[in-house]
Amino acid sequence: MEKVQAVITGTGRYLPEKILTNHDFEKFLDTSDEWITTRTGIKTRHIADDNQATADLAYYAAENAIKDAGIDKNDIDLIIVSTFTPHMPLPSTACFVQEKLGIAGCGAFDISAACSGFIYGMSIARQFIVGGIYKNILLIGAETMSRFTDYKDRGSCILFGDGAGAIVISAQEQSDKGIIYTKLAADGSGWPLLHIPAGGSHRPASVQTVENREHYIKLKGREIYKFAVQKMQELIEDAMVQNNLSVEDIDMIVPHQVNKRITDSACGHLGFPTEKVFLNISQVGNTSAASIPIALDQAMEEGKVKQGDTILMVAFGAGLTWASAVIKM
Repeated sequence: MEKVQAVITGTGRYLPEKILTNHDFEKFLDTSDEWITTRTGIKTRHIADDNQATADLAYYAAENAIKDAGIDKNDIDLIIVSTFTPHMPLPSTACFVQEKLGIAGCGAFDISAACSGFIYGMSIARQFIVGGIYKNILLIGAETMSRFTDYKDRGSCILFGDGAGAIVISAQEQSDKGIIYTKLAADGSGWPLLHIPAGGSHRPASVQTVENREHYIKLKGREIYKFAVQKMQELIEDAMVQNNLSVEDIDMIVPHQVNKRITDSACGHLGFPTEKVFLNISQVGNTSAASIPIALDQAMEEGKVKQGDTILMVAFGAGLTWASAVIKM
């Protein structure tokens, strides 16, 4: 183990007050609560108010994580925000969060790896900590998915919710805790399976792109489902092999909350009992990069993840990207 460990010292989350239920969808879509629940495991999702944007959600989650870590906000050396629904195209959402926190001077930047983004960010933060560059890093996953969701698309709009989760990662010497392992991967040829066609330099916003609803998420559900089932199982197996872990050694899997059937299939096949897999998708839906940190904070709050536990995180999303991590809490 490295002399200096990158240890998660605080967690926090924020979910907007407005809730969109499956029954709400029944009012304007040809769908039902039973259909949505059976296929996804989702019952409700949180939706940002009109006056809330990604940096606002991120800020509230950040405040909670900093408080939980028991440090002064001015001790934060770097802010990383993982999001594909930024506050603005320019500047970074992290800069807005820094302004809201009132801690000008530290580094701040965004990363975009869709649903895998939080683990990507955790891997980056770990290198800064272990390398002795920074002592306290604020990592946030935040999304306002509702702003990029096509509520006329029955197959996709039922999936997504808004929210933010944050952690403080701190340097600790000679610690038996910390981020033990991360793995990042991607296959850019898979981009057509999940993407937003317009709004970038490839297809700048125009009357035509707006009329064609090209600024909303487009996904190929069946292909994504097959990819996710296979990739989740591979990620978990690989992380266990690389770290010489058995099912008994892992106290909790905290996966990206994408689909209950996907998670049940992958984890069940590997012999993990349901009590070792933390799921909150029924309450929050798919919040992309915010998914894992929201789930981690909730699991900590409920006592399902405790200090000293070994947890495994897995995620996959647009890119296509996928990632895993092993952490000793």
